[in-house]
Order: sequence, then C-alpha cells, then structure tokens
Amino acid sequence: MKLFERKNLVKVFTLLYTINAIVEVMAEYFSLKIILFITKPLIPILLMVMYFYESPKHYKLFYILMFFSLLTNLLFIPNTKEALFYGVITYTIHRIFLLIVIFNTAKVKNLVSFFLATLPLGFIFFYLFVAADVPENSYYLIFFHNLMAAVLGGAAISIYIESDTKQNSLLLISILLFLGLQLVIYIEKYYMINFYSIYIRPLAMTLNIVAFYVFYKFLITSERLDNN
Repeated sequence: MKLFERKNLVKVFTLLYTINAIVEVMAEYFSLKIILFITKPLIPILLMVMYFYESPKHYKLFYILMFFSLLTNLLFIPNTKEALFYGVITYTIHRIFLLIVIFNTAKVKNLVSFFLATLPLGFIFFYLFVAADVPENSYYLIFFHNLMAAVLGGAAISIYIESDTKQNSLLLISILLFLGLQLVIYIEKYYMINFYSIYIRPLAMTLNIVAFYVFYKFLITSERLDNN
C-alpha cells in the first residue's frame, strides 16, 4: 500500500477514534452500558489499526498491550467486586507490558534522577493504598500496581529531564494522564464506593482515551526517529 493511502487511512481511523471517544464519554455520563460494551473495546482496536498503518516497525508488544487494555476496559464496565478483581489482574498485566514497551523504547540514563522522581510518587500511592479499604483478594495486586505506577511516573519524568525531545514530551504527557486515570479510578472504587458521581467515569474515560492516543503518538514518533 502506498504511503499516501496509508496516511489517508490513518486520518479516517483517527476521525473514527475521535467520534468513538465522544460517544464513549457520553455513554459513561448517561450510564448506557449497552453502548459501553461497543465503544470501550473499539478504543484499543482503533489504535491497533492506526498503529498497523502508520508504524514503520510494527512492534508486537504494542498489540499485546492493547489486547490487555481491551480486556481491562470490558471488566471495568460492571460495578461488581468480581469484575473489579479480574479487572485489576488484567490492568496489572497491562501495566507490566506498558513498562516493557517504555523501557525498550526510551532509556533511563540517570538512575539518580529516576530514583528522585519515583520516590515522591511512591509516597503518594503508598498513602492512598494504606488509607483505602482495599479488598483482601486484591491487596497484593493493588500494592504491586501502585508500585508500578510510581516507577512509570519516575521513568517518564527522568527520561524527560535527561532529554527534552518531542517523543519524551509525549511520553511524559501520556504517563501523567495514566497516573491521573489511576487516581480517579482509586477514588471511585475505594473512596466513593457508597456514593455515585456522574462525573467520575466520564473523567476517567477521557483521561484513558487521551492518554492512549498520546502514547500511540509517542511510539510512532520514536520509531520514525530510529529509522532516520
């Protein structure tokens, strides 16, 4: 397929991604679960299609990452303890692959800056962990997940400080959005368990949609630079 045709296809799927994102956020706002079961899986699926046509390398781990994102999106639709438990498992696996993709794409060169950036984030997520009423069956998974969140944030900040480039800026923005998403999910699942807010889930999905798109652009930018 010619480069011009691939670019046009990417534009079409980017438009579809945007439309799906708007429908998704509105469905979250009005709690339309039937629509959510359609729009949520489409987020990673559309990103995989866009990546397939735009990527010069076709990094296989990205597809695995998006597959676990798809599972996580589906498992977080029902508001039950069982779905939350399995959702946390897939979310944790997803984060492991996210870490692998990041460390394979952008290198942490200064361990001191990495440690200094990770430490305060670790304290924040540790406080949230001990202050929340975490279910016993998810206790160690949530702890491990919070540890990975601190490492993700520390890596992105450290990489950006070492080299303020376009791809590192995109990485930092995407990871900060992912951390914001985790905080929102934490608040909903463990601090507002007896309350309902029409704004929490739309906010969480907005962060999720934008974070994944920015991360996709980070990976594409990095691959293009490597090919030059």
